[in-house]
Amino acid sequence: MDCGIITSKTVLLLLSLIFWAAGGALAYVGSYVIKSYNNFDNFLEDKYTLIPAAIIIAVGVVMFVIGTVGCCATLRESKVGLSFFLLLILAIFAAEVAALVFGFIYQSRIKGDLERSMSDVFMKYDGENSDTRAVDYLQSQLQCCGVQTYLNWTTTPWFSSRNNTVPISCCKGNNTECTGRLDQLDLLNTRGCEGKLEQLLQDVMSYAMLVILGFAIIKFFGMLSVCVITCKSGRRSGYQLLHA
Repeated sequence: MDCGIITSKTVLLLLSLIFWAAGGALAYVGSYVIKSYNNFDNFLEDKYTLIPAAIIIAVGVVMFVIGTVGCCATLRESKVGLSFFLLLILAIFAAEVAALVFGFIYQSRIKGDLERSMSDVFMKYDGENSDTRAVDYLQSQLQCCGVQTYLNWTTTPWFSSRNNTVPISCCKGNNTECTGRLDQLDLLNTRGCEGKLEQLLQDVMSYAMLVILGFAIIKFFGMLSVCVITCKSGRRSGYQLLHA
């Protein structure tokens, strides 16, 4: 058997195995991105930032089927099967490129989205509503206080109505002595939440895009391998007919 075909078949079989593993990995990555955004959806007006995650999950679901098709087509050297496999790889490759494009677009829009919405959410803080729960979760999880700084709380209705104190979620850890008074700065997180949340979302998006890029490169070599097997098989069939 031609060395090029052996190499190409090996690449495609490995690619099929990767498809099975990648299906689960991409589904996890997409779910992780959506979960990260949902945890802070009160601060994100632009819901289209979830488009890359939705594309990732959709790609992951079909990968299980494609891996099976690729494995069978490669072992049988079926031109029809390999052609179908190539079309599927091309479709997924295009989807991954689209996800990368959307990722770059929305990654640059995260900061503006946060700047527009965070101040409004913090101003609605009253200790009871859904915005309150969102702010408390944000401040406790990211160990931050206020939008840009803890002093942002001094301009909110909450601060003036609660004896000039910030929410308990601004306190460091589970310190029971912290009452939210500004004369207890050693017990408060003083760094603002906007920068920390922006960095978190940027990291999540960057992680997702790196995963997509890695699989896109693998798909590219897979397409080359399909072309090699198809061309070599065609030439080999031609030689046999001429000999006969």
